Amino acid sequence: MRDQRVVRCTYYLESDIEPERAAAALAGEQSSGTFVPVPGESDRIRERHAAQVVEVRELGRRSPSLPSRTRPREVRASLAVIEFPMENIGTDLATLQTTVAGNLFELGDLFACRLRDIDLPEEFVAAHAGPAFGVPGTRRLLGGAEGVMVGTIVKPNVGLAEDEFRRVVRELARASIDLIKDDELMTDPAYLPLEKRVAVATEEIRAAEQLTGHPTMYAFNITGDLAGLRRRHDLVVEAGGRCVMLNVPVMGLPALAWLREFSEVPVHGHRAGLAGAMRSPALGMSYRVWQRLARLAGADHLHVSGLGSKFYETDDEVADHVRSLFEPLGDTLRPVPTLSSGQNVTTPAPTYAAVGSTDLLMLAGGGVAAHPDGPAAGVRSLRAAWAAAVDGTPLERAAREAADAGDTALLHAVRAFEKGA
Repeated sequence: MRDQRVVRCTYYLESDIEPERAAAALAGEQSSGTFVPVPGESDRIRERHAAQVVEVRELGRRSPSLPSRTRPREVRASLAVIEFPMENIGTDLATLQTTVAGNLFELGDLFACRLRDIDLPEEFVAAHAGPAFGVPGTRRLLGGAEGVMVGTIVKPNVGLAEDEFRRVVRELARASIDLIKDDELMTDPAYLPLEKRVAVATEEIRAAEQLTGHPTMYAFNITGDLAGLRRRHDLVVEAGGRCVMLNVPVMGLPALAWLREFSEVPVHGHRAGLAGAMRSPALGMSYRVWQRLARLAGADHLHVSGLGSKFYETDDEVADHVRSLFEPLGDTLRPVPTLSSGQNVTTPAPTYAAVGSTDLLMLAGGGVAAHPDGPAAGVRSLRAAWAAAVDGTPLERAAREAADAGDTALLHAVRAFEKGA
């Protein structure tokens, strides 16, 4: 009997053959079929294990988006909904990704192939624990932090000597910031090894907390060889660190899922490299698909880019990324959408208007470090900008009112970043 539990995928396709044939070729390639009949491909196997095309909607003709062996002047675009029996996949994330986003991208008859959406069976979702901390656990580790959590990145991102790194962390921790993170490029270089960064950062954060009373989380980048992943995690935890960071597209979903099994602290999920599989609307997968897999694998924080970003996504696309992380996924905790790239006091208002939530982490590099009055004023200005956004107070008015009350941090930030915008 055919498994009624199915993984339902929606693909955007372009082909120089009929869209129905193109969808059938994809379904066959990713299940029991081959391009020619083979011995042993029985009716029983086809009935039980073949992926099924359940809908094809033609979108018209257009120029091909991707190169292939042939170069037609025109191809037929379509949306195809294909169902894969869960029996083929089980509950393994790597097998799922191989099935729904694997060899199909190489099919010569396809001049575009993008996985736009995925619906997973309840049994598949329930087989994965999801984030261990998510929004509530992260807030708890930050002393019950309310509103948008404010973070930053150590800059310069590479090349700092130990004493330079110490000064940067000291200044940021004493600014009562919620989270400091390693840059994705900073892993375990000989000039400033992870072990040394952990020792220095935890020491400076503990000292700052004695002065400010404000807990700060540092996301240490433990991306690297798989064999050493647990050792690097343990190094952070034994020193009193509160967060580890993993470059998920580089390390892969199975590495993230393994880290989730033993991690004692939140996992900050970076997305460096994801655009290689996401940027082209004709290839790879959408963020909506990727975030579901990363959530099931256990990421507590997930990068979404940012409104007004230096990166390629439009503000509408970024807002959709954030909203997708708010959607229920079985009984799993919600991860923290992490805004980054070009974030400063001008971005809270449009961000709040677009997503209507403060369950966010805003990473502001220049928005903190480049504040004309220093990082502490940068952190205060961002919190003030978020408070204004939530209250519906125009930024300029909030800045003037705060300055009249004696705090010029927001006013100076508005002048600095609106001028530079």
